[in-house]
This record gives sequence, structure tokens and C-alpha cells, in this order.
Amino acid sequence: MKVVTVIIPFYNEEGGLQDFYDGLIETLDSLPTYNFEMLFVNDGSSDKGLELIDALSRRDQRVSYIDLSRNYGKEVAMTAGFDYAKGDAVVVIDADLQQPPAVIKEMLHYWEQGFDDVYAIRKERLGESRSKIWFSKTYYRIIGKMTQEKVYPNAGDFRLLDRKVVNALASMREQARYTKGLYGWVGFKKKAISYIAQPRKSGITKWSFSKLLKLAVNGLTAYTTVPLRISTYMGVLVSFFGFIYMLIVLIQKIFGLGDVSGYASLMIGILLLGGVQLISLGVIGEYLARVFVESKQRPLYFIENYHTHDETQKRVKKV
Repeated sequence: MKVVTVIIPFYNEEGGLQDFYDGLIETLDSLPTYNFEMLFVNDGSSDKGLELIDALSRRDQRVSYIDLSRNYGKEVAMTAGFDYAKGDAVVVIDADLQQPPAVIKEMLHYWEQGFDDVYAIRKERLGESRSKIWFSKTYYRIIGKMTQEKVYPNAGDFRLLDRKVVNALASMREQARYTKGLYGWVGFKKKAISYIAQPRKSGITKWSFSKLLKLAVNGLTAYTTVPLRISTYMGVLVSFFGFIYMLIVLIQKIFGLGDVSGYASLMIGILLLGGVQLISLGVIGEYLARVFVESKQRPLYFIENYHTHDETQKRVKKV
């Protein structure tokens, strides 16, 4: 019988974990032809969510959990789940019930047909503001034009991955992780399905604007070098106009066609050139910072505790 691991990264979701578990097992119990492992990854929560998961694991042998040593972020928490998952396939799902567990049935159907990456697209996003939806669409439109590999808009981490896809993702240990880009980069046979994203049942989103902005910058700098190319183009463009302006001033000076002394025009030129230089330095700095971080070769995460009912798996793994 095939084993399917359901990875659930969570951070301060105490209020909704029980409802999520109840909804998840309702779906899993309706699929008796599979053995399921529910692998919860606690990303440094400060509430009592881990205590609830520990209690569930004592009642349900399918529940395992990883307790990370601190809050590393969802990208790293998912990677920890990939490292420890035992299934022939892996399903990644959030614990806030915005992603309906019932969709897992459809994912398994297409997996059995030979698809390696069955990803879920949000055809509606209930409970989210129009501005957030607009920013998300605009961002994916921009990054889609900047990269050679396909980036799938409205497709998050809610998906089923075959074991070979999981192994491929787990083999890439970069610190500035942008898993949504890596899904497309590794390739494999993909299938899209759709669902309606539900409003949160409890709590508030952990994705503040600053965190979303940081993720967006990580996606641009970790997944493409186009920003560097744009800064080069900007430099060439400003230099070109500067050269044209220099010719105009020189001709005016030689033939006495007008007054070339102008404090305003001088300041505009200096500020424009200085702005382009600072933007270019900032872009270069983002890439250099990632080189600096990667050169340290630190582990992606450390684990406080790993609880599983498989005694052979209770050991320290390379992280």
C-alpha cells in the first residue's frame, strides 16, 4: 500500500489546529487504499499549538511532528518536512483551513495517472482584500516575464509531489529559498487543478506586508538575474542621454546659441545620475548579500524535537 505524507507547517495556529485536524482526517479516512502520515512542522510557535499536536500524536499513530529550534519561516519549515517525509508522495497544506483538505482526493487521482506535481490554483480568494490580490497578480506577472522557467500564478505551496520531486527539492540547500520558483525549475510532469481559497477560521495571517515584500525580493534575486541586467540598461540609457545633452551644451557654447549656465539643469543631472547609481548599487548589494550568506554554508535549520511512531526514524538527520 502506498504511503502519502501530508506536511503541515504551522506557526501560532493554536486556535484552528483541532478544526484543521478534524477536517483532514475526514478526508484521509475516506481514502482507505493509502497509508497516511501527517507530519506537522512547528516553526517556532509561541502558543500551545505544539502541545495540541503532541496530544494528537498520542491518540493517532499517523501524526508525527518536527519542532524547529526557532522560527525559520515557512520556506525552511517545508524543507524540513521534505527531509523527514517518508511517503511515496507528499502533500503540502497550510493549517489555517484556507486550503480545503478534500482537494487531496483529486490530487491523488492525477498522481495515479502519472503526474509528478499536482498543484492547486486558487480560482477565488475569499476573505482577502482587493489590493492584496492585485499586488499578487502584478508580482507574478512581473516575475513571469523575467524568468525563463514558468512561474505559476495563483498557485502556492498547496500541491502533491511525487517522491522524485521531493528528493530534487530537498537536494537544493540554498538559504534564500523561493520554493514557488523551484517547483518550476526542477520540472517533471505537472497538472493544475483549482479550488476556492476559504477565509481563515481563526487567528490572523502571519504574512505581513513586510514579509510578503521580503519574499518577493527573494523571489526576484534568488530566481533570476534580470534586475542586474535592468540596472545595466538603466546605466546605458542615462549615459546615452547624458552624452546627447553634452553635445547640445557643447554646440550651444561653440556657436553661442544660448546661455548654457544653469544651476537647475546641473542639479537635475547630478540627482538623476546619483539615483541610478544608488539603485544599481542596491541591486548589486542584494545579490552580494546572498553570496555572503551562502558562503557561510550554515545548516538550514536545527530541530528541538522530532516525534515519530517509527522507531527506526528517531535519529538526527543532516540538515
